[in-house]
Amino acid sequence: MRKIVAGKLHGIYVTEANLNYHGSITLDPDHCEEAGILPMEFVEIWNKSSGARISTYVILGERGSRCCILNGAAARTCQPGDQIIVCNSVYVGEDELTSLKPKILTFDETNSVRDKLSYSVSLGQDGRYKFEILDENSRALPVPALVSRQ
Repeated sequence: MRKIVAGKLHGIYVTEANLNYHGSITLDPDHCEEAGILPMEFVEIWNKSSGARISTYVILGERGSRCCILNGAAARTCQPGDQIIVCNSVYVGEDELTSLKPKILTFDETNSVRDKLSYSVSLGQDGRYKFEILDENSRALPVPALVSRQ
């Protein structure tokens, strides 16, 4: 079994850091549902602004709020305005890899969804893996496209 990306909120902005609340990250249920992130699920968080990396669990905030609130000890790693990546994962056998289509959401400065993407891995005729980033219409984007738009 291998740990594989299942969904990602890429470049969402921290709206609040609440040191005096039980540790977790509070996210808009709309964002979580689109990316396939479940309440109480453990996620990795990577702070693009500071480089900090942490693990915590998800709690759901107010639907439609576009919130991204770091709570408890996690609040020490991110400040309002920081841009972060929230990633969940699954364990799968290698034979399941090509059937996964992780959902990736990117965000603007108001935490409105800018892009709805997915990752796709296929096996070529030569037996080698091919990785693609697909847009909403399943069109392949250049792999660096996600990085260059930041």
